[in-house]
Order: sequence, then C-alpha cells, then structure tokens
Amino acid sequence: MPALDRRHASVPAGAGLGPDAHPPRILLLYGSLRERSYSRLVVEEAARLVRFFGGEPRIFDPSDLPLPGQIPGDDHPAVAELRALSIWSEGQIWCSPERHGQITGVMKTQIDHLPLSIGGIRPTQGRTLAVMQVSGGSQSFNAVNTLRLLGRWMRMLTMPNQSSVAKAYDEFDADGRMRPSAYYERIVDVVEELMRFTLLTRPHVATLTDRYSERVAADRAPTGPDLSAIAIAPQRATGR
Repeated sequence: MPALDRRHASVPAGAGLGPDAHPPRILLLYGSLRERSYSRLVVEEAARLVRFFGGEPRIFDPSDLPLPGQIPGDDHPAVAELRALSIWSEGQIWCSPERHGQITGVMKTQIDHLPLSIGGIRPTQGRTLAVMQVSGGSQSFNAVNTLRLLGRWMRMLTMPNQSSVAKAYDEFDADGRMRPSAYYERIVDVVEELMRFTLLTRPHVATLTDRYSERVAADRAPTGPDLSAIAIAPQRATGR
C-alpha cells in the first residue's frame, strides 16, 4: 500500500465549498476486462484519492456494455447507467491500457456511448477530465494523447497533467494496491489537480459553456421553415 504523506497533500478538496454544497462528483472509467486489470487498479487508487480529497467517486464497470449500434436505440441497462453517471458527474478520470500504440476498444466503446447531447442535456460538456494510461512495456504517452484528443472532442476541460504507468505489472502488490513510487506520486498529482479544477470551475460551468451559435439556433428554432412536406428517406436501424 502506498504511503500518502498527508503533510504534502495540499488540496484539501473541500476548501471553498459552501455549507450546503455537495462533494465533487467524479466518474472513473477504465479500459480492460481482464481479471487483473491494471487500468482498473489505477482507477481504484484514483478513487481512493478522490475520496481522500473530499470528492465522491463512482467507477463504471464496462463488462456488460454492448458495442455502439449493437442494440437498437441503445436500449440497454449498461448504456443507460453510463450516461446517467456521466450526467451526474462534474469531473471524470479516464484510464486506458496502451494496446498496439492506442487506447483499447473497451475504452473507446465507453466514450462512443456518450453523445454530445441527449434531449438538450450534455453528458460531458464542461466537465473536468484527467487522463491516465498503463503500459506493459516502457513508458509512452500514446493512449493519454488520444484520450486528451477525445476529451477535447467531448467538450471537456482536460487537465494539463497526466499519468503514464510503465510496466504496470511491477507496480502493484498481490492485493492490487500500488507500491510507493514516482508513478504513484504522479497519480496523486493528477487527482489533486482534477479536484482543484473541478472546485474552481463548477460554479461557472453554465457561463463557460454558453455558446453564441447555440443561442442563435435556439432563437431561430421556433420560426424555422416548415419541413413537414419534405420526404425524408428512413434511416437504417443501425444509423446514428
């Protein structure tokens, strides 16, 4: 079990919360279904740190998640759970193994199930995001770079810091706890930064995500042209 030196854990993330404010809500996603999944173990360490810094973590289990488009209308309990958790969250942590120089299909499937908008509600826009990866070999940053790109695409506020754990199989003990190391300290850094940014930005999310183009579209909608007479070819059942 890594020793967290509380003298240097400076957040405490509850600082600045009003008496009625809830703890920062953090959703954690991991990208492997293996029995001993190192991305899951990293996420579990990160969840402990979120809790230490005063937040409320929730880890999504992707083991039952179908492929995007596999179920008509995405009518599946795991999809509904993932989207509900994303809407509930104010910040997220994504951790993927690097496989063939990229994130895993399990990781991408979870992100692909998060639309930019669901009935006017945006499950990811304005949330903070921290990215992490685990590798079976030497340290690289391919997976975190892709996660960073995806976070930008999902209109999230991605932290400048990131974590990449090399030779992850050497970094955990038999109980699945991370050994003390510079890799663990970097994970503490990333979670601490995420908690700070979440606390700083969450009172201002509505202002930060207010867009001119969307205001214009909303104003135009009631007086737009009547398209009811135009014949539109039906979409395929698997279409987006």
